Amino acid sequence: MLLGRRSVLAGLLLAPATGAMAAEAQMTVRSFDFTAKPREGFTPVAADRLYDAASGYGFEPGEGRSFSVAAPEGDWRVTLEVEGGADLTVKAESRRLMAEQIRTKAKERREVAFVVNTRDASLPPPPKNAPGGAGVILNPREKGTPNWDDRLTVEFCGPAPRVARMTVEPASVPRVFLLGDSTVTDQPFEPAAGWGQMLPRFFAPTVSVASHAESGETMKSFLMEHRLDKVLSQTRAGDFALIQFGHNDQKENWPQTYVAADSTYRDYLKAYVGEFRRRKATPVLVTSMHRRRFDEAGRIINTHGDYPAAVLAVGAELGVPVIDLAAMSKAFYEALGPAQAPKAFADGGKDITHHDNYGAYELARCIVEGIKAGVPDLARHLAADVGSFDPARPTPPDSFVMAPSAARSNAALRGN
Repeated sequence: MLLGRRSVLAGLLLAPATGAMAAEAQMTVRSFDFTAKPREGFTPVAADRLYDAASGYGFEPGEGRSFSVAAPEGDWRVTLEVEGGADLTVKAESRRLMAEQIRTKAKERREVAFVVNTRDASLPPPPKNAPGGAGVILNPREKGTPNWDDRLTVEFCGPAPRVARMTVEPASVPRVFLLGDSTVTDQPFEPAAGWGQMLPRFFAPTVSVASHAESGETMKSFLMEHRLDKVLSQTRAGDFALIQFGHNDQKENWPQTYVAADSTYRDYLKAYVGEFRRRKATPVLVTSMHRRRFDEAGRIINTHGDYPAAVLAVGAELGVPVIDLAAMSKAFYEALGPAQAPKAFADGGKDITHHDNYGAYELARCIVEGIKAGVPDLARHLAADVGSFDPARPTPPDSFVMAPSAARSNAALRGN
């Protein structure tokens, strides 16, 4: 989130480019006005205007207030003009937190800017007779979700989501790719959440967060389903990749994707690191957060065996930054204690692996601390208001406030 003035670019079409930048250049800047007196140069949007493919804009049907604009995959700078008397939280695509609790006085107007990454499942086709795939192999849960459709969707949440105008323009910024499993992914439904979908809120609009993490994934399945191919096809020099696997990789009862901590798990980590380094991007390894399992003394039991230590060892061997989320999550859970820690987890605390908005938000703050400590080139893109965070002194769960999204489901999470 960043507050400030946006450039006046309405009607500007970017110069021709190649690759991912060419896709971004296919759409002109589009400006929309939701007020009763539309401003010149803005497209007026009535409150009951539903999205249709012909016009390429409109509100999504159903509960909540989500506005969509047709957009090819790429990075998009979104600028909102917030009206007076607002109490607004903004999410994008599948509930990615972009800005929170934007409050304005009665006659105050404020601008909020952020960058949203959009994508589709297609891949550049391999040459004739060459191995490869034409697209990411999506699981049924992903199909039809905002993360994989042909539009950019912004959700206005909160007690008073008063947005007067919205402008969408192509952005050419470094990308922060997220590779991982259900604890990282953009969970599409309340009340579950992954730390990756909270992370955009902590960055200035000088980078985009492109989360390709998905529930149930392992390092092997991420390869087999062409998810790594998709990420690498969009990776450019100067980008970053945060890589967190382990929860599912350690499952010996998943024989097709199991990897051993002392051998194959390390080998796959090294291969991922090598792929990003070959493209002059910066890989960052992340140890998996602990599951919520306490001993009688109120200390977290390590259910990940030697996997976190393997990540640390690979990082030291290759000179790769490592964010030790295992250590920070241990401090976080133990600070809450067995009685309060369930309030950070999904399914009303019955789930000991996956998190709710509160737990995901606090873990994202842990990731931010890891970035500040070990990835200075990425840390300079953090928002000015991120502050500092000590996982041993988390926000009390009962004082945490997060405006919910309209999408809600009690279905079991994939891979659980």
